[in-house]
Amino acid sequence: MEAFEKLKLLGCQMNLEPAEEAGSLPACDVLRPAPPSSEGDLPVFNAAMPGGKRIALLKTLLTSACERDCFYCPFRAGRDFRRASFQPDEMARVFFQMHSAGQVEGLFLSSGVAGGGVRTQDRLLATAEVLRRKLGFRGYLHLKLMPGAERDQVLEAMRWADRVSLNLEAPNGRRLPALAPHKAFERELLQPLRWVDEIRCTLPPAKAWQGRWPSLTTQFVVGGAGETDLEILGTTAYLTRQVNLRRAYFSAFNPVSDTPLAGLAPENPWRQHRLYQASFLLRDYGFDVEDLPFRADGHLPLNLDPKVGWARENLSEQPVEVNRANLHDLLRVPGIGPQGARAIVRARRTGQLRDLRDLRALGVLASRAAPFIVLNGHRPAYQPQLL
Repeated sequence: MEAFEKLKLLGCQMNLEPAEEAGSLPACDVLRPAPPSSEGDLPVFNAAMPGGKRIALLKTLLTSACERDCFYCPFRAGRDFRRASFQPDEMARVFFQMHSAGQVEGLFLSSGVAGGGVRTQDRLLATAEVLRRKLGFRGYLHLKLMPGAERDQVLEAMRWADRVSLNLEAPNGRRLPALAPHKAFERELLQPLRWVDEIRCTLPPAKAWQGRWPSLTTQFVVGGAGETDLEILGTTAYLTRQVNLRRAYFSAFNPVSDTPLAGLAPENPWRQHRLYQASFLLRDYGFDVEDLPFRADGHLPLNLDPKVGWARENLSEQPVEVNRANLHDLLRVPGIGPQGARAIVRARRTGQLRDLRDLRALGVLASRAAPFIVLNGHRPAYQPQLL
């Protein structure tokens, strides 16, 4: 099979692997590089790097053959569809050809599990070594960690990659069997994430690619296992604080034909969106899980931004005085993000902030902040909005 035909087969479901997307609503746009030897789309995504730069990212599998029987997955064992595989050297050279032609700038590389997680991880590592050592690729590389990978393999992946990740899929071992009945949550999935943090904390970054250890992410399937938002966000908070998880990705469940969950209804994408908003509050805004406005059933309201929900309960009667509040309290106000909060603190050194125009000039979404703040002891005038 010709190489670009393989890429199209391997990449046809890579929208199920959100990674490096900037926004919290579903997947980023697919680019159309259209190399001379291909027909149609290749799995090249408009991806946002941590610093905000956008690159063309090839997202693909080393093989779509898989011995695991995850109930939701289009690549599960026994499902009848055309599969494809690359050898490590072949995958590295095809990508580098595209990179040299200016069609892609980075690579996200995952794989179906074939011959066990350890053997599959070895093949991913071999691909990375060819790219880095033999071909001299110095651009962005995101490597997946396979379920059951060994600690030395995790370390080796961290020596080549800019980012590593392993999908937990479910928030705990009680929920995982509904999605992946033969995966071990603690041993195969959670332990490698802990190893990543242990390695970063105990070994000098000089041993890593370009002198810095890679960032770490994971992904949850949302709505396939009866899990609650509280369960997902509790695990996200634990990983953020205990293993320095850079980001959790959330993939709203959509049924795939010829899988055990084909008859399950798709999850509302707004649930995915609210989970992203809440996870950013946990990571960047100083919120705890207990602060989030969960309903009695453990879910976030779909029709309400969780930060606005918290503010309505806590700030409507006790608004924040913008000219005196500390950074922590400013970050609790809807419409004020980390950059805006720091800008407010800087601006107060030279004078008082008197009205909403002053906040807008600092990059604050003043109309969202207005119901929850006071300026010099006075509530600002504003036009109420439906939030």
